[in-house]
Amino acid sequence: MNLPKPEEVIPHREPFLFLTEVTKLELPKSAQGYWQLKETEDFFPGHFPDFPTLPGVLMCESIAQLGAYTLLSDPNFDGLLPLFGGMDNVRFRRRVSPGEKLDLSIELTRISARGGKGRGEAHVDSELACSCNLMFVFAKI
Repeated sequence: MNLPKPEEVIPHREPFLFLTEVTKLELPKSAQGYWQLKETEDFFPGHFPDFPTLPGVLMCESIAQLGAYTLLSDPNFDGLLPLFGGMDNVRFRRRVSPGEKLDLSIELTRISARGGKGRGEAHVDSELACSCNLMFVFAKI
């Protein structure tokens, strides 16, 4: 399936675009994609200088960006922007290093006119790195 690039769907841009490609999309319920980390990401030198590690909150953000892509690909959500409303049950299970590929999945479990909820995961080489429940609210743009 040849899907639009993330920057053609979501408003995020470098250096805060954490979604490389979307590989599967089922509107408006679920999606799969990935974030191919570069060796040179801006945050690695400071997190941590001798043990570069992807910050856990950026794993959650990459999952949320996949969720935003899922919603904004649906014409029913034109003129709206999903914003973080909260996170629950966040678990980090594996360290993620420079150059690794973070495979992402999201399932939107509830969508209303005001916002919704979803559950997402991030894996590296089929090993769970992060799982979280996300809440979002819609802002009109």
